Amino acid sequence: MEQNDLKQIIEQVLKEMQLCSAPNENQKCDGEDEQRRIPEIEDGSIPDVTEVDIREQYLVENPQNGEVFYELKQFAPCRLGIGKCGARYKTDPMLQFKAAHSAAQDAVFNDVDEEFLEKMNLFAVQTQCENKDIYLTRPDLGRKLNEDAVNTIKEKCKKNPTVQIYVSDGLSSAAVAANIEDLLPGIMQGLQSQGIDVGTPFFVKYGRVGVMDQISEITNADVICALIGERPGLITAESMSAYIAYKATVGMPEARRTVVSNIHKAGTMPVEAGAHIAEIIKIMLEKKASGTNLKL
Repeated sequence: MEQNDLKQIIEQVLKEMQLCSAPNENQKCDGEDEQRRIPEIEDGSIPDVTEVDIREQYLVENPQNGEVFYELKQFAPCRLGIGKCGARYKTDPMLQFKAAHSAAQDAVFNDVDEEFLEKMNLFAVQTQCENKDIYLTRPDLGRKLNEDAVNTIKEKCKKNPTVQIYVSDGLSSAAVAANIEDLLPGIMQGLQSQGIDVGTPFFVKYGRVGVMDQISEITNADVICALIGERPGLITAESMSAYIAYKATVGMPEARRTVVSNIHKAGTMPVEAGAHIAEIIKIMLEKKASGTNLKL
């Protein structure tokens, strides 16, 4: 078949489908209204699905008691009331789910930016985990500092502080980047305004919660406070927790730790959490207790 013949056939099919386009701006397809032309090609951009507040998203069609269910959604960002298309999820919730899953993976496997640590004036040390794979498969090594880290902390940190604060990536580097810029200064300022001596803050790479016990023994701090990235979920990958303990020692029971969790923009705001943590530490020093022994 000649190329011209093939072209004519295609044009005829498009014309019959009312999708033909005129060769130039002044020429129209036979019998076709100006408005029936092929629309302009979009630039490829779509709304950012990560910007959707799922507390405001209610996609159930023809619901019973929809207003009551919507009100319940305002108390927690849960993936409820998102509707379905037959047996499947609708497109928007599915894209949001995939985006959240990707963000969670990035939070776990990416490292905290070194430039960010420099900006926050945090020197970095590392646990006995040599890489992320070892960190994920050997939690025990994430609870112990390597030899260089021990020497660096002894060299750079203030000796015998009342409170020692450090930051760790934990299971979410994104949590560090999203919260520490407001959270850490909030704690420091809150403690200093009450005349409480604070040690030299620093960053621990590949850290588990338990490494705070070794750091407590090295610095001989009365109170140790670990700001660590939480395991990311499909609601947020930026949540952080503060683990605080009075006179922490290696091998102590987990019940001696006090925890402030869900620190992120959709939970407890970092600035608010900073003031709250500073107040908890003040009470902890007064009562000389932490964990289940501390009555707040």
